[in-house]
Amino acid sequence: MADFIPFNCEQSYLLPPDLKRWLPEDDVAHFVIAAVERVGLSAFQVKTRAGGKAQYHPRLMLALLVYSYANGIFSSRRIERASYRDIGVRFVAANLHPDHDTIAAFRRANKAAFEAAFLQVLLLARESGLLRLGMVSIDGTKIDASASKICSIRYDRAKELRAKLAADIADLTAKAEAADAEDDDPQALPAEIARREALAAKLDAACARLEAKARAEADAAQAEYEAKKAAYDTQDGHRGRPPVPPDDTPPAERQTNLTDPDSALMRRSKAHEYRQAYNAQAVVCAEGTQVILATGLSANASDAPGFAATILAMEKTVGLPQIVLADTGFASGPAVEELQMRGIEPLVAIGRTQPHRPYDFRPPPEPKPARRITEPWRIAMKARLETEDGKKLYRKRKQTVEPVFGIIKSAIGFARFRLRGLQKVATEWTLIALAYNCRRIQRLQAA
Repeated sequence: MADFIPFNCEQSYLLPPDLKRWLPEDDVAHFVIAAVERVGLSAFQVKTRAGGKAQYHPRLMLALLVYSYANGIFSSRRIERASYRDIGVRFVAANLHPDHDTIAAFRRANKAAFEAAFLQVLLLARESGLLRLGMVSIDGTKIDASASKICSIRYDRAKELRAKLAADIADLTAKAEAADAEDDDPQALPAEIARREALAAKLDAACARLEAKARAEADAAQAEYEAKKAAYDTQDGHRGRPPVPPDDTPPAERQTNLTDPDSALMRRSKAHEYRQAYNAQAVVCAEGTQVILATGLSANASDAPGFAATILAMEKTVGLPQIVLADTGFASGPAVEELQMRGIEPLVAIGRTQPHRPYDFRPPPEPKPARRITEPWRIAMKARLETEDGKKLYRKRKQTVEPVFGIIKSAIGFARFRLRGLQKVATEWTLIALAYNCRRIQRLQAA
């Protein structure tokens, strides 16, 4: 007969349990609490009030969010439930249970606190000898926005729907007034009209955003147009076509999203589908630690526009690196020149870096003529990467920065932003990078 350990789910504890003893010594909760204690209270957005119910301590809220994100708990409602059910979350929250509204409000308002904690974690890594700035890798990844791509609308279609909605609202209003002629409240309208009016307001706002963006682009291009026009007018014989003045009308195919206007339709490559997403970038230590040293976020599918700015922003935090590894998406002459002027050597891939595998399951692509390289900086970069030293250095790019995104998306499970708007999404990206660093540094210290 088998022997079983007796159990009783109704058994009471003889003494109050110590949650700290239930957690492993190498649990990331201990590191998170130690890191958060180093963040000054001036970094937090705290409400000042004379009376009323006391607030949760901002360091407790910060530790709760960081630990939850590090363990794949992103929803404010799930974090609230975990404060009751999860031992680690309950320990970090000091057996308190902030409600989901409080958690969500703190996450939206405390970007400065996340940035301060991010820096303090890096300083802890420096004290442990894990922060190395000799060589770094930079890359970007597309992460879904908190919006559906079916809520994106073209400018021409938005104008058509506005006209159709205006006619429908007028027709429904006339029917409602006829039916309610004897009603005490002549202003009462059916729910169908209210829904159409709400949609019409969203379309009005979408058209206004697209028109404002087109006007801003036209104003920015006006100086260049005037210079070209002056040069054309001074020519003898007016050879060629005259320059076209900038148009402040949005192109018909330009789109905006009704749910999260700051996000954009983008895709990882030509082999992938378009997603409503943001481009999240990370600068990672390429000397063995794989710690995220800086972050960047944009609604542009291209990586190049923020290349130099993201790297040079590190000067205010942990310092500038010596070598930067980047793929062909970061190939930008002005950015490379700007980094070189600051004493940084960028190694940026020129052209395709991954040839077709000899035993690939897919058929080989159609051969294309080699791209002619004429820019001096591209020629110099290509020659540098073809040297043995250049190949050895650049080989570290793929094995350092890309695993970081794999851990964030697969191991941690972060594949979609919870917040909306560029500034709030940038705050959440800083938070997930902070959570990743806590996991990474704690495991490097325990090794």
